[in-house]
Amino acid sequence: MGAAPFPAGILIAAVAFHATVVLSSFPATFHLERGITANHKLKLSKLKERDRVRHGRMLQSSGVGVVDFPVQGTFDPFLVGLYYTRLQLGTPPRDFYVQIDTGSDVLWVSCGSCNGCPVNSGLHIPLNFFDPGSSPTASLISCSDQRCSLGLQSSDSVCSAQNNLCGYNFQYGDGSGTSGYYVSDLLHFDTVLGGSVMNNSSAPIVFGCSALQAGDLTKSDRAVDGIFGFGQQDMSVVSQLASQGISPRAFSHCLKGDDSGGGILVLGEIVEPNIVYTPLVPSQPHYNLNMHSISVNGQTLAIDPSVFGTSSSQGTIIDSGTTLAYLAEAAYDPFISAITSIVSPSVRPYLSKGNHCYLISSSINDIFPQVSLNFAGGASMILIPQDYLIQQSSIGGAALWCIGFQKIQGQGITILGDLVLKDKIFVYDIANQRIGWANYDCSMSVNVSTAIDTGKSEFVNAGTLSNNGSPKNMPHKLTPQPAGPCSISILVAASWFIFTATGRAM
Repeated sequence: MGAAPFPAGILIAAVAFHATVVLSSFPATFHLERGITANHKLKLSKLKERDRVRHGRMLQSSGVGVVDFPVQGTFDPFLVGLYYTRLQLGTPPRDFYVQIDTGSDVLWVSCGSCNGCPVNSGLHIPLNFFDPGSSPTASLISCSDQRCSLGLQSSDSVCSAQNNLCGYNFQYGDGSGTSGYYVSDLLHFDTVLGGSVMNNSSAPIVFGCSALQAGDLTKSDRAVDGIFGFGQQDMSVVSQLASQGISPRAFSHCLKGDDSGGGILVLGEIVEPNIVYTPLVPSQPHYNLNMHSISVNGQTLAIDPSVFGTSSSQGTIIDSGTTLAYLAEAAYDPFISAITSIVSPSVRPYLSKGNHCYLISSSINDIFPQVSLNFAGGASMILIPQDYLIQQSSIGGAALWCIGFQKIQGQGITILGDLVLKDKIFVYDIANQRIGWANYDCSMSVNVSTAIDTGKSEFVNAGTLSNNGSPKNMPHKLTPQPAGPCSISILVAASWFIFTATGRAM
């Protein structure tokens, strides 16, 4: 009796006021023209939009802040198989649910008249279509626009002499794809800055308008409005907001691994004393790391280190857009053999649709070994059994647990997806070209700082605000705040911020 195979697809990536100065003989005379028309009938939406732009400039001039996003979804391929967040774009702001993807650079959403875009979702979220014509703050990006040229070198943008529109054409590792054109419009968000929460902030960003989708992107079972690329290239939202001085060139996430899912996603650095860092491989299109070896139960596997080297056809990539994890072909068989040799006296190996599985009648933590992925700089990523196993079903009263790591036939690519990333803090310090991580309960609070340009990692005890508003520099026990879906509770303590994840899969 065989069990159904679990999904194993890869998704990689992807108004100032009007003033006139008249100079004659000294002293100069200033004639100020009002930004409101003489009949005082400027639409309220225009006034609100002008205020949003002004507030954005005030935010930019006052320093870098932390921007947080709600997190929903779970890694479990039998439930959702992805993590996603909700964004607000355009005027008036409209909600869009987009997958969190560190394997691509660009934010794109489905647009009106899209061919192949799903109209409903099995995730029970409302799907929207962005319409540039209905947002007065939207504008199309031409090929001559400097913002279009930012994506040419990284192949995130293409130009057509036929219509002079800056466009894109993305193909993902699972065979799906999308193409469309770029628009500029406002991204709305809340920012923590200088010990205060600034609501209803906004900033102009360039993002993709999807006119065509193919492959798994057309399916409704796990459909979202688009993909939020968190790559390090210039077209990413992280880079765009950093260039405007709104947020640091860094982001962090902590993805919950239980069935409720959710987690924490911020533009900023999560600060935790156990975080270890390893340098990014320079000049790579993805978040490539130098993995040196794999250890099982404390024993380093006999794998040639060159297997993990980075080149155009191999390397180790951190990718939140991949559900499972994938090992280079030359490393996969030694890994499976090491696991099986350790657990075989206690469990029965079971092959299910080509997947290496085990029938277990007790706790996997009592049977399966700890795995360590070892990286440059002495940083090790410790994997407990739940980080490399997935429970598939039950057979004859025994649980069937399968290895979640897959083999990429004939390739030397290792991809660490959500199966490995969950239940850990991950910090993507783009400014200092490094990634850090630490095992963590992502239902708990975290400390977040924008002070990432120093390259230092330090922990400061979070305080609470006293009645007079001054921070108390004393340890504070952090407890999760109960709340509804898509919410993140914020406690502010001076320039250190505490985020509590309460998002859950819908």
